[in-house]
Amino acid sequence: MAALDRARSGLTPAQLFTCLVLLWLSGAGLRLTLLAVPPVIPLIHADLALTETEIGALGSLPSLLFALAAVPGALLIARLGARATLIAGLLLTALGSAARGAAPDVVVLYLATGVMGAGIAVMQPALPPLVRAWLPDRIGFATAVYSNGLLVSETLAVALTIPFVLPLVGGSWRWSFVVWSLPVLLTAVLVWALAPREAEPVTAALRRWWPDWRNPLVWRLALMLGGVNTVYFATNTFLPDYLGSLGRGDLINPALTALNLAQLPASFAMLAWTGSLATRHWPYVAAGLTLVASVLGMTLLGGVWIVVFAGVLGCINAAVLVMLLALPALLAAPQEVHRVSAAMFTMSYPCAVMLTIIGGGAWDLTGLPIVAFVPVGLGAAAIAALAPGIEFAHLAR
Repeated sequence: MAALDRARSGLTPAQLFTCLVLLWLSGAGLRLTLLAVPPVIPLIHADLALTETEIGALGSLPSLLFALAAVPGALLIARLGARATLIAGLLLTALGSAARGAAPDVVVLYLATGVMGAGIAVMQPALPPLVRAWLPDRIGFATAVYSNGLLVSETLAVALTIPFVLPLVGGSWRWSFVVWSLPVLLTAVLVWALAPREAEPVTAALRRWWPDWRNPLVWRLALMLGGVNTVYFATNTFLPDYLGSLGRGDLINPALTALNLAQLPASFAMLAWTGSLATRHWPYVAAGLTLVASVLGMTLLGGVWIVVFAGVLGCINAAVLVMLLALPALLAAPQEVHRVSAAMFTMSYPCAVMLTIIGGGAWDLTGLPIVAFVPVGLGAAAIAALAPGIEFAHLAR
């Protein structure tokens, strides 16, 4: 297989296969413990007597940590290397997630969630440098592999917690967090035992960690990723209440299921197509315009078309996510990948949070449910508008 070419990676086919498995597991570790929360929120709510505001803070705290801890993650990569940083992030994620189960009150629950969020945050900028180091000739494919792990784990955590995990632990939300932490802890052990160590000497260039905020590429990629995150998070946030306002509560579950499950076929398809699509302008432009059309379809056509276009939106948005995650390793020099990745994550999550809040405020101010989706359309349009400015002529080597 071409993907197992040793010419540049220096790894045997068996080693490269191992790297792909580790990348998939690490990608799953980015979301597995995070998405274990929604199915048990009613149990947490009742046990700790939380208010809806406290529940909302619990849900938004990880996104805040994703932004705040991304640059410190780049510092760890510069000092310790991407492999060691990934292991540290996996351990923090597993331990923080499991510690939530011992929380006697909301304060400790927040602290443990913060540790978990920080672990995920430092893992995110570690994966693109490892992709470039382990599979330099198949960056798009390797990125699609760990992105597939991320998206599959979102579905597994939500789908398996209530019917399988909770019965296994006697209905305890506390022990369910421990159960979902075990695969992440195991992944850390496997990366420590099996992943190749960085062969490059630590140079002054590799020790740089603070992002170059003057680089237009950094802002362009960050805003595009912010658009992807806005489309996903804002749609998940407003779609249930929007359908309720239309008197179509019966469509809430089908629409949310379509939005999230449609990500899976896209992630599997991108295993084959990321390498050929990620470095061209037209896929981003076409995807952005399709997302805008999907938003219009959801809000203007009504009925079953809301479910259909929610599925289209989830599918296309997942494909763009995979392509964008591949770009730091494709466009930046090897010693710059972690800095570019950290900047992308630092800026993209606040974009999504702010635009979602603006959408909710516009709904409250105008009384018109449809205006909550304006930020979703803006995020989609940003993907199409910003992509043509990316220079693909001279890819990093």
